[in-house]
Formats: sequence, C-alpha cells, structure tokens
Amino acid sequence: MNQSVTVPKGFKATGVACGLKKTNALDLALIASENDCAGAGVFTTNRVQAAPVIYDKEILGKNRDAIHAVVINSGCANACTGEDGMRDARDTARAAANALGCRANQILILSTGVIGVRLDIAKVRAGIAQGAKSLSSEGGNDASKAIMTTDTRPKVFAIRNSQFAIGGMAKGAGMIHPNMATLLSVITTDAKISPARLDRALRIAVEKSFNRISVDGDMSTNDTLLVLANGASGYEISNAQDIEKFTEALTRVATDLAKQVARDGEGATKFVEIVVSGARAEKDAARVAKSIANSPLVKTAIYGADANWGRVVCAAGYSGVEVEPNKMALWFGDVNVFKNGTPTQYNDADATRAISNAEVFIRLDLGMGEASTTMWTCDLSHDYVTINGKYRT
Repeated sequence: MNQSVTVPKGFKATGVACGLKKTNALDLALIASENDCAGAGVFTTNRVQAAPVIYDKEILGKNRDAIHAVVINSGCANACTGEDGMRDARDTARAAANALGCRANQILILSTGVIGVRLDIAKVRAGIAQGAKSLSSEGGNDASKAIMTTDTRPKVFAIRNSQFAIGGMAKGAGMIHPNMATLLSVITTDAKISPARLDRALRIAVEKSFNRISVDGDMSTNDTLLVLANGASGYEISNAQDIEKFTEALTRVATDLAKQVARDGEGATKFVEIVVSGARAEKDAARVAKSIANSPLVKTAIYGADANWGRVVCAAGYSGVEVEPNKMALWFGDVNVFKNGTPTQYNDADATRAISNAEVFIRLDLGMGEASTTMWTCDLSHDYVTINGKYRT
C-alpha cells in the first residue's frame, strides 16, 4: 500500500541502486512534482554542516516558490568534504535538472552516510538518469527504502482529507537528538500555500514532533526536513481556519514519522514515551523531558527492566530547570513510584513489569505549574554499541 510522498496529487518518486552502498541495495531516491512547489525546510543546528545542507539553505533562501524535485542519496554524507563537496552537490543538482527538464536552482539535495567521504558523482549521475525514467506515482515506498542507512525498516505516513493530502517519509535510527537532529525527511502536500505560511506551519509542526525525539543525544551534520507544496489539489490555504487545519495535519504526519524514528533507534528493544507535566512553562517541561530521554543511565535501566526511578529524578534535577523534589510525582506506567520527595509504598514487581513491556510510559509531574510536553525515545542496548563500533566497516 502506498503510504508515502506520492499520496498527494502531482508527485512521483522512485528509488534506484547506483552503487553508493557496498551492497546492491537501493541508495538513491528521486521525488519530483508535476508543478513547481512552495518549499520550506529546517536543518541541523550542528555548526559542522554537510554540503547538501549548505546548498539547500542557499536555494530556499532565493527560490522557495519554485522547487521542482529532491534528490537523496544514502551511502555517503558528503560532509566535511570542503569545496569538492559543494561542487558535487551542485553537480548533483545540475544532473537532476537536465534529467527532469528544469533549472538547477529548482532542485534540493539530501545525503546520508559516512562523514568525510567524497561523493562518487559519476554513480550519482547514472542513478539520477535511471531514476528520472522510473518515476512513478507508486514509487514512494521505493524512495523511502533508498534513503535508509542503519534503519531496519522504511518510515512512511500519509493522510488525506476532503481538501488536500499530506505524505511523508523519513530515515533515522542513530545520531538522533532534538533540534533537528542522522535524520532526513521529506513531506509533500497537494495543498496550495505560500512559502511563508508553509515555513511557519513547518516550524510549529517540527517543534511538536522531530524536536521531541532522541535516540542517543548525538546530532548529525546532515539533518534536513523539507516540505513541498505543489497546489495540485486546487485547495488554497489562506484564512486562519485553513492555516490551523493544515498545521494540525502537518503536525500529525511529522509526529507519526518522528515516533517511527524513535521506535527504530539503533539496537532499540523498547519504545519510550516520556510525559513531563506540572511545569511553569512548556520550555521547562521540554528541557526536563530531554534530560531524561538523553540519560544513558535511564535508557540502560529501561533496557534491563530495572525500575530505578532515582535515575529519572536525578536527570530532572540536572536539567537546568528549577525543580523541587518535594513537589514531584513519578509514574512508571500506572505505578506511582515517587511522590513528595520520597518513594511511595509501591510494589517493585509492578514497577518492573511496567518497564518490561515493548512500550514504556514514564510520567513526571513537577508540581510547579500547568505546562506539559511529551517526548519519545528508546532504550540503549548492547547492540547500539555493536552497530556504531563497526559503522564504517
């Protein structure tokens, strides 16, 4: 079933194997629209940024109302490759433009893989030529497979209502950290919306989705989320009610994709949802939630089904938010393990059972206010070390 970027009208996609990966796996994706698109993007906040990130920022800064296609390669990050890397990024755009009959400044580029390796531009050109011939309205799922690296499965999600559709794909399993952290995602829509409104909607959606996940606290050089709107449905997002409806739909798609990334964390055996409530402000709740989600001690305790609630309270305490332990209350599932500064009279077997499931739910109420947030992460297993200890080999 097609559940990806080709669900909205007017979009075609494909995934091909051009030899960038050591195995003969799909490693180049192409997404193209029949109409020019409004475009918006958010990128890694890492100060070390890959050539495609720098390139896309330049394009969206000058030509965000006429984007035509996106090229994504896996197997090589094209990061820390200097001027050669920038030339390779521009050569990729020119090759795609020639194959699709548009201008180079209408092409956006994403890359993922090992840092510091030069992109094999001859293979990329061959892949683009092949992909341009195989573009299809059913090609979204192949495109989602072509962008995978350590992912164990593709990540796609789409919704359609009576006015417009939104479809997306993402890749990411490691080097995932809030504030757009290796995460790549492309979301398409056939709604008609201005680039400025699309950009605002995207930033609201990202804050509630991709900025609320963490796998390991590492932030990639390549993280990119793009949204393309081609207007093929004929439905224009113009008034306040439409903008709110569109933003909610975009947030729903982004949240589903983000949760899929957290579920597929490298070596993960458990999906973890963390709710922090009772904060003075949402930013405080988010800061506490991120501190808990990024704690290796919390994540390894969850992996081992050790109901060590002290690690959660400790992570909240060093988050930088002013918290008071005598006002806190903490639950593992529906088991209240800590309240008013001391452990409760809980049954340890019940608490252990609550964090032994494939899906673990943690709720911490700070008792300081009315603000709350939700964050998603995973446990930290032996396999995470194995995967990343041999990433280049």
